[in-house]
Amino acid sequence: MKRAVFPGSFDPITLGHEDIILRGLPLFDEIVIAIGKNNDKKYMFSEAQRIDFVQTVFKDHPTIRVETYSGLTIDFCKKISADFILRGLRNPADFEFEKAIAHTNRKLSGIETLFFLTAARTSFISSSIVRDVIRNGGDYSVLVPKQLQLP
Repeated sequence: MKRAVFPGSFDPITLGHEDIILRGLPLFDEIVIAIGKNNDKKYMFSEAQRIDFVQTVFKDHPTIRVETYSGLTIDFCKKISADFILRGLRNPADFEFEKAIAHTNRKLSGIETLFFLTAARTSFISSSIVRDVIRNGGDYSVLVPKQLQLP
């Protein structure tokens, strides 16, 4: 079975996340959306809310599942027998950051990282931008999947 992990905080999930995951579906038997737990990070949405957001968006996709994890992504990949990490790249800064992580992950575990360039229509979207729009009472609906109704 070809299984990939798509890790992130998904605080909240965006149209960019959704696009990368849907485009990755034909390549894998299963994609595990792995919501990371980072005690040093202050989230806008609770872990339960973030799980619900992701499950709602992908409820019609039986080859996608959602899990949470803490620690190294490669340790989580080993635990669930995933051989690939799926990541999206929006810009050159993302590439430089993700490249270093991918090299380290492959060196430590042999797990390969596959990069997808974000679609032009979503390349400007990040969870932090969405959170800022929400905090300031803006219309976030054009930045997140249509199924998402944020509190």
